[in-house]
Amino acid sequence: MVSLVQSVSCAITRLNLLPKSSISSTVRAIRTLQHLQPKKRETEHEGSPLISHSNSVLCHPSTACFVHENATGDTADDLVFLGIETSCDDTAAAVVRSNGEILSEVVSSQAELLARYGGVAPKMAEEAHTQVIDQVVQQALDKAKLTENDLSAVAVTIGPGLSLCLRVGVLKARKVAGTFNLPLVGVHHMEAHTLVARLTERRLEFPFMALLISGGHNLLILARGLGQYIQLGTTIDDAIGEAYDKTAKWLGLDLRRSGGPAIEDLAREGNSESVRFSIPMKQHKDCNFSYAGLKTQVRLAIESRKVNAEIPISSASSDDRSSRADIAASFQRVAVLHLEERCERAIEWALKIEPSIRHLVVSGGVASNQYVRNRLDKVVKKKNLRLVCPPPSLCTDNGVMVAWTGIEHFRVGRYDPPPPANEPKDSVVCLEKIDNSSDAFIMFNYCRN
Repeated sequence: MVSLVQSVSCAITRLNLLPKSSISSTVRAIRTLQHLQPKKRETEHEGSPLISHSNSVLCHPSTACFVHENATGDTADDLVFLGIETSCDDTAAAVVRSNGEILSEVVSSQAELLARYGGVAPKMAEEAHTQVIDQVVQQALDKAKLTENDLSAVAVTIGPGLSLCLRVGVLKARKVAGTFNLPLVGVHHMEAHTLVARLTERRLEFPFMALLISGGHNLLILARGLGQYIQLGTTIDDAIGEAYDKTAKWLGLDLRRSGGPAIEDLAREGNSESVRFSIPMKQHKDCNFSYAGLKTQVRLAIESRKVNAEIPISSASSDDRSSRADIAASFQRVAVLHLEERCERAIEWALKIEPSIRHLVVSGGVASNQYVRNRLDKVVKKKNLRLVCPPPSLCTDNGVMVAWTGIEHFRVGRYDPPPPANEPKDSVVCLEKIDNSSDAFIMFNYCRN
């Protein structure tokens, strides 16, 4: 069986990284470079000693990584990218032009599996990806009225995520790229969530801040340039999306829409002051997040009110529904207050590093929540910044963000040569484990005592 690769030195190649000893670098060498002429990796400084651009997703550990020059140049607006995303529970593909035009977008949801298992079951998710990946990619091409011969390159998510799921997308991307002699760009999932805002808001220039909130991540970063990111804060345990999902499950809500939308809808019926949950980490004067304690508080509140999650919300009595709505509203208020406090402090820190910052990007699945957007908009306005949120369809996992991030890096010459055509699956040497942390995305941590 083939597992996938995430290597600090090679695989996430467009990012400025701190070495991480737990991530090994064992990636297959590409021996046939075809028409693409490589040059050895260069190190750019631009004011930071920690910048190291290595740009091959598929490099043997004993060889150098390469940067391949983009023959079309930085100003090319005629690129057409296929983006493939399979990092978790949605199979997505999209075709995007380098001028920002979205030619197609297809997402196959695993909502029924989520509802059945009460969350993501990796093996089941992998099988679901495998069943639909060919169809999803073909639909994306058909909707764009293009064929593989019209593509400039293929971009694919290589991590972080569930290794079994990532494997499906990477193998499909390599098959398309190898068969049609296309360059390949490996994309970091969280960077894609960040950079998609530059597709929807074309005036968004570096530097800017970003809050990335999803089921697996809470990240506050300062984006100084393409591949140059400073981590201001991250979660020390659970992410906000995980807290939403668990709360929704314990309240007996319909998980086919995921926990976030279900909680937001029910919260509108409740009293957000009825349950006095404590705001996490009030005593910690940093920008990190913690939602494990809030989850415990919610579980205890549900138990004390004798909410039976076996009874779905649609069958609950009026009093029971009201009780659940109060818990949902109280949870959401405190969960988002935690975001607000951390963002306020992070903005103060970031402005000391980059006084020219004018925008806070909020992206990731939880950014689809309108309550979250409204509350954070008030925070940034107090700091004289502007909130930038991609449309909800581009906040959740999608192929558009992957294609666009691939375009951004391709323009500056960061991509891999086409894989060999008809490559056997077992010829791909991969990492034993894809790191599910955010560490590989970050240039360095900005710490305060």
